[in-house]
Amino acid sequence: MANEMTDIRFDLEGRFVPEAYAFPLWSEVTRILPELEDFELAGILPLKGAASSEGMLLPRRTKLALRIPASFVQNALELTGKTLNIEGNPLHVGTGTLRKLEAYPTLRSQFVASEKIETDFLEEVEGILEKLEISCKWICGRRQTLKSGETIISGYSLAVHDLKPPASIRLQQVGLGNYRRFGCGIFVPHKTIAGLD
Repeated sequence: MANEMTDIRFDLEGRFVPEAYAFPLWSEVTRILPELEDFELAGILPLKGAASSEGMLLPRRTKLALRIPASFVQNALELTGKTLNIEGNPLHVGTGTLRKLEAYPTLRSQFVASEKIETDFLEEVEGILEKLEISCKWICGRRQTLKSGETIISGYSLAVHDLKPPASIRLQQVGLGNYRRFGCGIFVPHKTIAGLD
């Protein structure tokens, strides 16, 4: 289908990014790929790193992963060889590899944006999943925030499990909530539902 989403993962060379990297990262990616702004469900998956005194330390195997419409893959490859300037921290983008979405029984989003208290948030999640005809169980993590200057986004981590294959793909395709561009509401495979925060 025309709006089918897929992941593309790029090798990434860089040492540090600021804690609030999601905002400047989207800005830099769309500087090179301005058309990406046109796709509501397109986003950047959260980077994996460790907190340090200089910001977030990036492991050598860190990937820059975009969830984009399959029709945009060739455009996205224009990132290859480019250098992103994340508030003075250079990130060099390497080779991109396509990774189609696959069905997993357990998925997790690191951050689903919501201004609501937890009980209201879970009611909202239940309503959205019902509309999507997704039957599953879920576990909500603690409330957290993303900050950049005066911009503050609140939300929760969320793991969903007991997903049937069609529902698993559907949830990965559409996600939950807003701010996909900052990594919010994007679901990825999760091996365990214990120890959520």
